[in-house]
Amino acid sequence: MGGEFQHNIDIKGRIIVPSKFRDELGEQFVVTRGLDQCLFAYPMNEWHLLEEKLKKLPLTKKDARAFTRFFFSGAVECELDKQGRINIPAPLRTYAGIEKECAVIGVSNRVEFWADDKWKEFVDISEDSFAEIAENMMDFDL
Repeated sequence: MGGEFQHNIDIKGRIIVPSKFRDELGEQFVVTRGLDQCLFAYPMNEWHLLEEKLKKLPLTKKDARAFTRFFFSGAVECELDKQGRINIPAPLRTYAGIEKECAVIGVSNRVEFWADDKWKEFVDISEDSFAEIAENMMDFDL
């Protein structure tokens, strides 16, 4: 998945999922708290793979417990309505700071929902350090 789109969230918390992402996410998918104060949306098959990996984290590790609590407690199954919208619950909108304008971006196996101002800030910061970030990614054989 890839791409960037701008959409508004309505007063009821509904947002249009770009048609490019609908086929890849499917009729039902999971939205949860993501990193960098955005929301992650996963197709059900990807969610199940991620869920299995997270189940293997050791409960004896404080960070593992904290991460799984944070990640799973925000998870909700979403279903597209006839207009291609989903309803994002208030706690998730609050976490991401999404009030009206929203950036919807495709990132490999997931879609991210960002408050537009936070996305622009992230892009500005990342553009300035993109060369350094790319250099650091060489450690991952990219």
